[in-house]
Amino acid sequence: MSSFKVAIVGCGRMGTTIDDEVTEHPLIGRIPYSHAACYAAVEEAEMIACSDMVEEKVERTKQRYGIPNGYSDYREMIEKEKPDIVSVTTRPVNHAEVSIFCAEHGVKGIYCEKPLCCSMEEADAILESCEKNNVKFNYGTNRRYQACYNLVRQLVEAGEIGDLRSVIAYCLGSALWSLTHASDQLLFQSGDSEVEFVRGMTALGETDYADNRVEKDPSILDGYIKFSNGVTGHLVGVPGWDFEVVGTKGRIRTVNDTGSLQMQKRMGPSKLLCDVEVPPFRNESGGIPCIQDIINAIRNDTETKGNIRLACRSQEIIFGWVESHRLGGQKVELPLQNRSLYVTSG
Repeated sequence: MSSFKVAIVGCGRMGTTIDDEVTEHPLIGRIPYSHAACYAAVEEAEMIACSDMVEEKVERTKQRYGIPNGYSDYREMIEKEKPDIVSVTTRPVNHAEVSIFCAEHGVKGIYCEKPLCCSMEEADAILESCEKNNVKFNYGTNRRYQACYNLVRQLVEAGEIGDLRSVIAYCLGSALWSLTHASDQLLFQSGDSEVEFVRGMTALGETDYADNRVEKDPSILDGYIKFSNGVTGHLVGVPGWDFEVVGTKGRIRTVNDTGSLQMQKRMGPSKLLCDVEVPPFRNESGGIPCIQDIINAIRNDTETKGNIRLACRSQEIIFGWVESHRLGGQKVELPLQNRSLYVTSG
C-alpha cells in the first residue's frame, strides 16, 4: 500500500518529545503520544521533513525519527517537499497562519495541535481555506479518537442509558491549553450537536479584557452549554480529568480519565441506580487512530472524526465562555458575535 508523505511544522514538545514525560504514567497505554512518534507507528505514513526556527530541534528530530530533510522555514519545506499531510505543532499564535498556508499549497490533510487558534476570526479563516481546498483536518483533542470515549458514545447511541440528557466534564485548567480537551469531549459526547448558547465564569477581571484581547490563558471555573439537540453540557472546575453522561435510564462515568468506566442503570420498582458491567476496551494512543482517520479520509474523500467544522465548534465554546464572563455571566448565543475576541495562550 502506498505511503503518505508527512511533514511536521514545530519540533517541540507536542511534535516530538512529550512521550519522554509520560514513560512512568500509570496509563502508559496512551503512548505513542507526540505527532512524530505516532507517525512512526503508522505503516502508511512516511515522515519526509520537519521544520522549526531552532536548528537544534530540527537536528534532534531528524536523528530521533530518521527524517531525511530539515528546514528553518516551513513555507520552503512545504513548497519543496510537497507533503500529503502536515502536522502543525507550533505555538498557537502561529496555527492559523501555518494551516492556511498548508491548505493553499497542495497539502491534503492537516493534523493541528490544540488550541486551534486565538480568535474565531482566525478559526473562520482556517475553515474557509480547508473547505475551499478540500483539505482533511483533524484536531489534537485526542480523547475523541481513544477507545474509552468512543465506547461511551457507542453505549449512549445504543440506548444503554436511555435518552441522553447531560454531559459533564470534571476538569480544571487553562482555557486554551487544557480545557479545549473538555469542550471537545462535551461536544463529542453530545453527538457533535450544534450549540445554541453558552454561559461561563473565568478567573479574569475586567481589566484583563483591554482592547478585546486577553493577554493570558485564563482558567474556566464553570461552563454551561445548551446544545441544539436538547442535551446540556457542564464544565465543573474541579481537579482531575473525568467525564460523565447522564440519561433517562442511567449514567456512565470515566474513572481516572481513560483508566476505567462505570455504568449504572435504573432498575426495579424504585428505579434505583445499580452497577452494570461495561464492555472491555483497550487503553490506547489517540494519535494513531487520528492519523489513520486522516489517511482514510484523503483516500476515500470522506470526513474525518475531528473535521475542521467540529474543531471550530469546539473552539467557539471556549471563546463563548470567556465572552460570557466579560459580559457578567450573560448567555452568549452561538455563532459568537465578537469574533475578534483574542485570547493569548503562549
